[in-house]
Amino acid sequence: MPVREPLFQRVAIIGLGLIGGSLASAIRKNNLAREVVGVDQRKEDLLLGQSLGVIDTVAETTAEAVRGADLIVLAVPVQATRKVLEEIRPHLAADAILTDVGSTKSGFVKDVEAVFGEFSPRVIPGHPIAGSERSGIRAANPDLFSNHKVILTPPDNVSAPHLERLQALWEACGATVLTMSVAYHDEVLAATSHLPHLIAFSLVDTLAGEDENMDIFRYAAGGFRDFTRIAASDPVMWHDIFLSNRDAVLRVIDHFTQDLDQLRTAIADQDGATLLRVFGRAKAAREHFSKMLSGQAYVTNNSENQVTFRLQPGGSVNGDIRVPGDKSISHRSIMLGALAEGITEVKGFLEGEDSLATLQAFRDMGVAIEGPDNGFVRIHGVGMNGLQAPRGPIYLGNSGTGMRLFAGLLAAQPFASELTGDTSLSGRPMNRVADPLRAMGAVIDTAEGGRPPLKIHGTQDKKLTGIHYDMPVASAQVKSCLLLAGLYADGTTSVTEPAPTRDHTERMLAGFGYKVEREGPTASVKGGGKLKAGVIDVPADISSAAFFMVAASIAPNSDLLLRHVGMNPTRVGVINILRQMGANIEVMAEREIGGEPVADLRVRSAELKGIDIPVDQVPLAIDEFPVLFIAAVCATGRTVLTGAEELRVKESDRIQVMADGLATLGVETTVTEDGIIIEGGQTIKGGSVYSHDDHRIAMSFAVASLRATEEIEINGCAVVATSFPGFVELAKETGIQISAEGAEGGAEQGAH
Repeated sequence: MPVREPLFQRVAIIGLGLIGGSLASAIRKNNLAREVVGVDQRKEDLLLGQSLGVIDTVAETTAEAVRGADLIVLAVPVQATRKVLEEIRPHLAADAILTDVGSTKSGFVKDVEAVFGEFSPRVIPGHPIAGSERSGIRAANPDLFSNHKVILTPPDNVSAPHLERLQALWEACGATVLTMSVAYHDEVLAATSHLPHLIAFSLVDTLAGEDENMDIFRYAAGGFRDFTRIAASDPVMWHDIFLSNRDAVLRVIDHFTQDLDQLRTAIADQDGATLLRVFGRAKAAREHFSKMLSGQAYVTNNSENQVTFRLQPGGSVNGDIRVPGDKSISHRSIMLGALAEGITEVKGFLEGEDSLATLQAFRDMGVAIEGPDNGFVRIHGVGMNGLQAPRGPIYLGNSGTGMRLFAGLLAAQPFASELTGDTSLSGRPMNRVADPLRAMGAVIDTAEGGRPPLKIHGTQDKKLTGIHYDMPVASAQVKSCLLLAGLYADGTTSVTEPAPTRDHTERMLAGFGYKVEREGPTASVKGGGKLKAGVIDVPADISSAAFFMVAASIAPNSDLLLRHVGMNPTRVGVINILRQMGANIEVMAEREIGGEPVADLRVRSAELKGIDIPVDQVPLAIDEFPVLFIAAVCATGRTVLTGAEELRVKESDRIQVMADGLATLGVETTVTEDGIIIEGGQTIKGGSVYSHDDHRIAMSFAVASLRATEEIEINGCAVVATSFPGFVELAKETGIQISAEGAEGGAEQGAH
């Protein structure tokens, strides 16, 4: 293995405590500098550091340490920063990088500006999010930063080469490097680190002054001990931090104090509703963000939890099952229930990450929501004008439906908001909704290329204006977005679709008592109405059922019953297409529940044949095509899909990704601009395919295993929880030979 060329010639570490000593040790261990020089007020620590191999050279003074150094790291208490900067200023090399490791950045920048007269392009403040119960040079650990975050807050005019070198150094120490503004860093730290420490210090101090203090601490439960453990932190260090980050800490203390006063008042007034709303929102937020990340500094996106599906070839599919609730209806049940007057009860709610993101977003806007508890949710509606401004960005995970529908709803609110998502969602175009919303008077900023985040500036001074919009491409999400905005607009908002799309929004609006006009391909609403709460029984998702419909059709000796499946006429394209291919699908016990038709489906093995998929069925099966491609491979003859451009802007380019995965398994296809051509009857071999973090791709290749000749491995399957929690367990129950590796705690994917 080639020897790493050092990134720096001479690194000066000023302050050899836990962080400074660990960084020095990591730099030496990873050969990141030719010489590491240490300086500290405690001479014995310097000599000990040298004897332990933490540093190469002992410097008697800070001037001696920084002379000739190309990287200087300040690892001193924040209140000592200015004095150290004054000492080192005359001795800094012109091209040297200056950084620090303190937990507040605005104070460091003020000190730099006071001493140097400017925030130099080569001054790059830093903050490693790492620590230990131990302190001092003896606790120095070269692996302390491994798998931890390091935040850098460079100036706007930062020297790019210098930033790259500093980032490379931290990454070589095992850290993940993030960059953000100084102000944002201090706000985040004030809320997530500084305030909890302040509360812990204060609570322990308060209880220590009680007469029965020994009993209080003797009988304290584990939660108290865990929370107050941080009160054992270094008082001098935290004294410095709070004074240095004064403004941000005061803001978050004031906010917390207001909320605490609200709880005190609720308890005094026996106001159970307020307590329920706050406790429910807090509990749900904690659970929500432990699963699917807020996108802020210290949390790791759930998609980083690598999950691999491993499938053995062959098998048959049998049983009597009910797949999870329809995601589209779950989204809308929360949205409309929150805006309704009264209490809405939802049964069969899909507890997948996308739907939970919608639920959490409304909690963030002041809506009290109980559950979900085994699919049951109770929503205390706030009325059309009762939403409150969220405290921060609304994170929607992987949910394109959520982002597009929220864009319409929030464009009409009297407050500003921001919609963010995971890496996949952040790459998907949003101008399809942003442009017509702007035509209604909305003010929306997007990232480059019309991509998230969406920054929506509220309409406090004026209302939106209703428009007529001819959709260039059929999309239920665009239609629903504009209709939701139209609920608040002056006049009538109407949308004409070039081909039929899902009509869940229109049906559910009518179910909540809001009149929707429908004339041919045009749906319209008038602004200014009200929604009335009710009861919703969410049908099983036909998109989720589709995987098992195809599985039972292609696997020999299969006989599967799917219960309570949604049979909305705008969603049954997958059934129509499979039947044209010769599938044996029997529709039984048809009924209507809450405005939505449902039925039980019996699916048995059949000899499928290739077809030219009717263009009018494409919008009715847009989400089901990945698994329909598997059906086409197992059919005899050619299957041709056209008119499916929208598949290229889903979670992935589903046409190309499926074609690539099939090629890995030995199946040849021809990709066209708006579709694909598949010659049936080809042998599905084994291999390793990548889902591109697209849940439907992952589940489609799982179904393909039923006709494969060898084992199939599918990588990037953590995202399956976004639409189908419990997929692995249900698939195994029906006879698919699947296992999940890397799921949380070693459990199957269904444990989410």
